[in-house]
Amino acid sequence: MDRGFLVWLLPGLMGALLLSAGVQDVRTREIANWKNAAIAVLAPMWWLAIGLDPWPGMATQLAVATLVFALFVGAFAMGQMGGGDVKLIGALSLWLAPLHLLDMLLAMAVIGGALTLAMLIEHRLRRSDAAIEVPYGVAIAIAGLLALREPLLNQFTQ
Repeated sequence: MDRGFLVWLLPGLMGALLLSAGVQDVRTREIANWKNAAIAVLAPMWWLAIGLDPWPGMATQLAVATLVFALFVGAFAMGQMGGGDVKLIGALSLWLAPLHLLDMLLAMAVIGGALTLAMLIEHRLRRSDAAIEVPYGVAIAIAGLLALREPLLNQFTQ
């Protein structure tokens, strides 16, 4: 199979999985483990498709993704995020070069903040006493989709 084809196919699959995860999070406030696993499993295929060297390229990707995952596990432990959200961020971290990952995390925070604010306003307008459950997977998915332009257009060149 032509590597050039994979350079477009794999991010396309990842994008479809992100869309599916965001929609599922809105509907059920959960993200299926198989979606997070599929995004993570596709990442090494992506690395091979773009010719990323095992050292330091692949090792850096694994190290940064592990660090990001560990940081967000802390947010989960404090009750600030759901487990599916944390796994989605960790899986997505495998795809993005470190500087592009920071851009994605910043976009995720801004989008997540706007989503939270919108849900808070809606919650107050309805005068509901129920706890607000923000489908943060939506913010992660949108930020991930925005970040797709970098690997597609630049393929880890910095």
